Amino acid sequence: MKHKKLKSLKVLLVEDEQNIAQLLKSALGGNFRSFLLAKDGDEGYELFMKTKPDIIITDIMMPRSTGLEMANKIRTLNKEIPIIILSAYSEKEKLFGAIDAGVTKYFTKPYDPDEILEYIISIQDALGEKFIDLHGGFSFKRNTTSLYKNDKYIALNKKEVRLIELFLEADEMRLDYEVLKENLWDGELVSDERLRTFIKRFREKTSKSLLITLKGIGYQLNEN
Repeated sequence: MKHKKLKSLKVLLVEDEQNIAQLLKSALGGNFRSFLLAKDGDEGYELFMKTKPDIIITDIMMPRSTGLEMANKIRTLNKEIPIIILSAYSEKEKLFGAIDAGVTKYFTKPYDPDEILEYIISIQDALGEKFIDLHGGFSFKRNTTSLYKNDKYIALNKKEVRLIELFLEADEMRLDYEVLKENLWDGELVSDERLRTFIKRFREKTSKSLLITLKGIGYQLNEN
């Protein structure tokens, strides 16, 4: 089914005309994991930082901050995310500005939502399957190494991200104490107490039920 992978994607639409925003959400939103709305470039950038979408669709001319200004800011942080521009303008200078901002695709108004969807379908293989569903509403986005709970971003440090990656690579998502200590601390001599403290803090950030304790053995990542 050609739409299957779309269900793992989160889309951010930045559009100041609410009737257009709602029209696009109605026409496209049901194909994706979530379809978020922002009314200008500033709000769009804030949502990008908070929610880490997979694709951005944005108008050019908006109050406070334009779509191209927002795209330039995002490109300093993320070189890969597809950015689709919607605009009533077709002048060369606007197209050049979109190219400079690293825009992936450009649609001029009036545009057909089906054309936008078909373009996203055409690039979905490059985006890949995004989320691994875990217990308790948690999901892990492997390509960006980001953890979410009910679509809310959970900030993790590098070692905590590595912890999840190790479990995902392991048989039945199980790891014993020694494997964890060796891989998380790169062979450094680590006490059992230090590992327990690390796991306790990880659970405080996430949930006690996300990691199952295997008494006398290690831990198991709890799948959905």
